[in-house]
Amino acid sequence: MSIDIKTVNVEPKRQTFAHVARRLGSDKPASRYEEGVFDVQATKHFHYRPLWGPEHWHFDEGRTAIGMEDWYLFKDPRQLYYGTYTIARANMHQTTDHNFAFEEKRDMLANIDPAWREMIVGYLIPLRHYEWGANMNACSISDAGYGTAITSAAIFTAGDRLGIAQILSRIGIVLGGGDGELLDEAKQQWMEADAWQGVRKAVEDSLVLKDWFEALLAQFLVMDGMIYPLVYNHFDTEGQRHGAAALSMLCEFMVDWSAEHNRWVDAVVKVAAKESDENQALLSDWYGTWRDTMTEALAPLASMVMADAAEAALRDVHQQLDDRAAKLGLSI
Repeated sequence: MSIDIKTVNVEPKRQTFAHVARRLGSDKPASRYEEGVFDVQATKHFHYRPLWGPEHWHFDEGRTAIGMEDWYLFKDPRQLYYGTYTIARANMHQTTDHNFAFEEKRDMLANIDPAWREMIVGYLIPLRHYEWGANMNACSISDAGYGTAITSAAIFTAGDRLGIAQILSRIGIVLGGGDGELLDEAKQQWMEADAWQGVRKAVEDSLVLKDWFEALLAQFLVMDGMIYPLVYNHFDTEGQRHGAAALSMLCEFMVDWSAEHNRWVDAVVKVAAKESDENQALLSDWYGTWRDTMTEALAPLASMVMADAAEAALRDVHQQLDDRAAKLGLSI
């Protein structure tokens, strides 16, 4: 008996879903990202306005003063949809787990100067509360934002910020010898220490912003754009002089994540600023206000950690952010 194996090439009747084909063209295959993002959000046939906000529909362009002809111009340069997002983060967390295991095996945190160990509890571990605020802002942007291109990336970011808060909590537990005593101490720092009150106020003010695009710019461009380089670059470099090189390894997730995340933030702000002069002026005004707020808020924290070098560090962070914003089309 013989068996003949033949292949049959089946041509699809269409390359993608109809709503995607209307945007890309019927004969063009779409990527998984495009199929998972383009025109997925509902735009009509809502039954009633939300009782908690009857001035707007569930998905409403009027929730922000920023205007766009096409809200799906905010494409994510990372092309993240659920599958690629979860795979990427699983790989990053696997590396983080390896780093923690290596530190535990070698007991590397034991080499930190005792005085700097206290400093870590004062400047790094309280950031878990800042990350929780960023998580809530990301959730709010995903809720109020318009267009799946924005809302899907925002909810992925919300998960990222929760994960970063957990990494910071894990560092505090390791430093504390396995219990949560240092986490309680860090919370006390966040709630009461003078060095943190400016940052804490800025976070709380951002949580009650009515315009979701202002919240996006304030949180992801300005606050993150100053805090991340200050903490994970300048503070980290200072810590290495006190035997805290192992801490750099445990915080590598935040450094890698920030570089990736900034690609999306920059793309969103650049597209919005380019859309119209009105958008550009409004974004520039928001940027200037929040940048000045954060510069003032971070001064006591920088002074606590870096003493005489604090002013130079803040000036460097400030200039880097201004240069970045200028490239995005904002007026500085």
